Amino acid sequence: MPIKPIIKRLLILRYKYISQKNFVFLLAMLIGLLSGLVSVTIKNITYGIQWVLEHLVIVSANSIYFILPVIGLWLVYLFVKYVSKQPVDFAIPSILFSLSKKNGFLKRSKIYLPLITAPITAGFGGSVGLLGPAIASASAVSSYVGQLFHVDRKTRTLLIGCAAAGAIASIFQSPIAAIIFAVEVFSLDLTFASLLPLLIASVSSVLTSYFFVGNGVLFNYNNATPFALKDTLFLIVLGVGTGIASIYFSKIYFAVYKFFERFKTSGQKLIVGGLAIGVMLYFIPPLYGEGFGFINDLLDGNHLHALGKTPFDNYLDNIWVVIALLFGITIFKAIAMTTTFAAGGAGGIIIPTMVMGSALGNVVAKIINNIGLGFQVSETNFTLLGMAGLIAGVLHAPLTAIFLIAEITGGYQLFVPLMITVSMSFIIKKSAIEHTIYTKELAEKGELLTHDKDQSVLTLMKLDSVIEQDFTILKPEMTLGEMLHHGVSKSSRNLFPVVDENKFLVGIILLDDIRTVMFDQTLYESTSVETFMHNPPDYIYYEIDSVKEVMRKFQDSGAWNLPVIKKGSYHGFVSKSKLLTAYRRELINFTS
Repeated sequence: MPIKPIIKRLLILRYKYISQKNFVFLLAMLIGLLSGLVSVTIKNITYGIQWVLEHLVIVSANSIYFILPVIGLWLVYLFVKYVSKQPVDFAIPSILFSLSKKNGFLKRSKIYLPLITAPITAGFGGSVGLLGPAIASASAVSSYVGQLFHVDRKTRTLLIGCAAAGAIASIFQSPIAAIIFAVEVFSLDLTFASLLPLLIASVSSVLTSYFFVGNGVLFNYNNATPFALKDTLFLIVLGVGTGIASIYFSKIYFAVYKFFERFKTSGQKLIVGGLAIGVMLYFIPPLYGEGFGFINDLLDGNHLHALGKTPFDNYLDNIWVVIALLFGITIFKAIAMTTTFAAGGAGGIIIPTMVMGSALGNVVAKIINNIGLGFQVSETNFTLLGMAGLIAGVLHAPLTAIFLIAEITGGYQLFVPLMITVSMSFIIKKSAIEHTIYTKELAEKGELLTHDKDQSVLTLMKLDSVIEQDFTILKPEMTLGEMLHHGVSKSSRNLFPVVDENKFLVGIILLDDIRTVMFDQTLYESTSVETFMHNPPDYIYYEIDSVKEVMRKFQDSGAWNLPVIKKGSYHGFVSKSKLLTAYRRELINFTS
């Protein structure tokens, strides 16, 4: 049965019997259910691929590490080139862009593409996570549902936040952290109107996860050692360390991408990236795949199993060799992850961030315990705290980090240590690098939504909506008489653009510029437009300037009208009054 008639009937019933508030609650519940299904699906596909490879592929372990990730990248490459014919998107940045510039509309193909490319990449051992693709797919589902039910932009944005919260709640079974993530990363307003739908979506998604995979915990965790005041200095040291590691994570991310820009074809990137990943995995096997098993081994205190079989097995009875190998995981996890992306793989950064943080936290604890000064700290605690510190630093999401670890551990014994470590890491990273991997490019283009309402309103506004084109165009060679008879007398404007034969804006004329001579008929044939025209106070460049930049140009120039240049040619004017009117209207819509 076609879906459109069903939706039409549902909409009729909705308008008759369901208020807008209750309708949003119902949609949030639906989105939570669908997000849970998406998360379960992407995990099961990935685990299915891993099971097949582990049980049916008969090769040595090191050969698997070296060969399988390359095969996975080739499969993704072939799928993208011949089947989907769409480049692999970065999940959360693409969602943030759609929220700011596309009114929350996502392509329908984004529903299923992450469910194919990400499991292939991670299932074959790519050093990436599944959370980002799960969020991308769930968000595309919510965007499609919003279109079906004709919701407005603000509701569509909220539903995308519900999808992200649902995906996180399903994977980590942590509904509170999921809500906070949606608020921190997607810059949603934490009001009752948004909080309750996010809560409904999170709970609905968690229940969906329980139904399909049970309520087993993601991490094997025993009760943490209670916080002791004497550990404060060590927690600060860990916070500083995770802050520096967060800076390293961001810088190496962009450095690896810059390195791969020198390769012109996707095939070249795949070959170089595949070989690099293979070498890294040969020497550091824990870089293989997502890394949840690695984290669990560290939480169990089994660092030998966490490290797996390496060329350094004969030296693992020396704790400093173990520390060096774990620190190597901290260093190379970011490189392996970014290389996987740059070579054409698909995945997310959140879970690799947690793996990197767990290794760093465990390293710091082992150094403190073995440095010979008589200090003793909990390696399990520091493993968890390292994860939180990296999440806070890399994602600029300190509250998400605190509540995620608190919910994972099933209690709040680590709350004070979490606050100390997370705050230090966040302050250091935020002071050094203003934007995250997710937001850097969008912020540079002026396309990023933030918790600053003024900034967000300017970002949401579109320049096309305030461009006016009902101006009488003059030519520079026109006489004063022609200008008066063919321009001034037929225009209700007091501003006239002067454009040459190539549609290039050569100047402007204000009515005030000709007011004293417009009735002097002796000048009608002897003077031309070129005599009276002058340059505008500034220009608006359509392809470059954001609405925020346009607002700044009005403020700096003191002008009431500024010309718009599009592809080098005159395109119209923006008036300050219309811009401010549009801004006030958008602000009302945004805050209502």
